[in-house]
Amino acid sequence: MLSTLAVFIAIISIVLIAAILVQNSKGGGLDASFGGQAQQLFGAARSTDFIEKATWVLAGTLMVLCVVAVLTVGTGAGATPDAIPLQTPGS
Repeated sequence: MLSTLAVFIAIISIVLIAAILVQNSKGGGLDASFGGQAQQLFGAARSTDFIEKATWVLAGTLMVLCVVAVLTVGTGAGATPDAIPLQTPGS
């Protein structure tokens, strides 16, 4: 279960990074570097809206998956100091 969550978190992170880099920022962004395929497909205004919404959805999904992963791992509160084996010198 945890390894599956880790794979999903990695995939979502990579896609989120790509979505952020493709966005058209004040400095021009990388959107124009890719030949403007998104603008040709959706139109200039719609591609910006789509990429921005996708970024928010991916960020929210990443946060939820991280919280679920933490809850899956747990805190380890069941371990007591008596249950931890100690190493004694000479043994």
